[in-house]
Amino acid sequence: MAENLKTVVSSKTKSIEIHRDLPTVIIGERINPTGRKKVLNALREGDFDVVRQDALTQVEAGAKVLDVNAGVPGADEIVLLRQVMQTVMEVTDVPLCIDTADPRALAAALAQYEGKALVNSVNGEEKSLSAVLPLVQEHGAAVIGLCMDDDGIPATAEARLAVAAKIIERAGQLGIEPKNIVIDPLALTMGADSSAGLLALNAIELIVAEFGVNITMGASNISFGMPDRKYINSTFIAMAIHAGMTCPITNPLVSEISTAVLAADLSMGRDDYGMNWITAYRKRQAAA
Repeated sequence: MAENLKTVVSSKTKSIEIHRDLPTVIIGERINPTGRKKVLNALREGDFDVVRQDALTQVEAGAKVLDVNAGVPGADEIVLLRQVMQTVMEVTDVPLCIDTADPRALAAALAQYEGKALVNSVNGEEKSLSAVLPLVQEHGAAVIGLCMDDDGIPATAEARLAVAAKIIERAGQLGIEPKNIVIDPLALTMGADSSAGLLALNAIELIVAEFGVNITMGASNISFGMPDRKYINSTFIAMAIHAGMTCPITNPLVSEISTAVLAADLSMGRDDYGMNWITAYRKRQAAA
């Protein structure tokens, strides 16, 4: 069993530690125009009020890191991503997860960012490894590694472990330590494959045992196409935390999800005297 590693990300003024002995770190997913027409239309019109509100409400709901995506079709992502990041940094001091598939936009965003960002993401494809990892190394960032490569998304947990190993090895060749790599074993929808959840959980366990790295997932993906998604998502997230996930990318505004994360942390001895649970309970009572 590998030693559990600690990943640190930071803004200009705040650092967040990600580790299996610490409470789960929620990465807020909502600042993303993909699948959110309201955000898409606002960004197309140069209106950043939605971004400001999403940043504030997610942090209030418990997000410790904010994922920031500006992938608007037809827009200049190099410019827009920097504008969205600046908007978020003006209203909150939590670290950012820079989410882009464009290496040019990533380079510009990392040059702007004051702190240690989390990059979302690199994968096992040669094109991705050669484009993203040098930028991560240059700017001293941490990076999410997706368990997919030139052959697509592996169909077994063991094959996803192999892709994780490839990403960690290639990063190491550039001097990027494993503690700065957060692996995403990929959660696919159980609506299309009822074994997708089990496969993801098994992959988490294998990767943690082999490398001790921190684990993330776009956890909401698991329920696409299914009814009552919030119950599936919250249950899966709690199970994934037990398997070794430390920093899910999810929507903290869904109370079932944030409550499941708190309950999982309490159940695994990561909430001393239940103070986080009690604080959240009192907050819910006051709101009611």
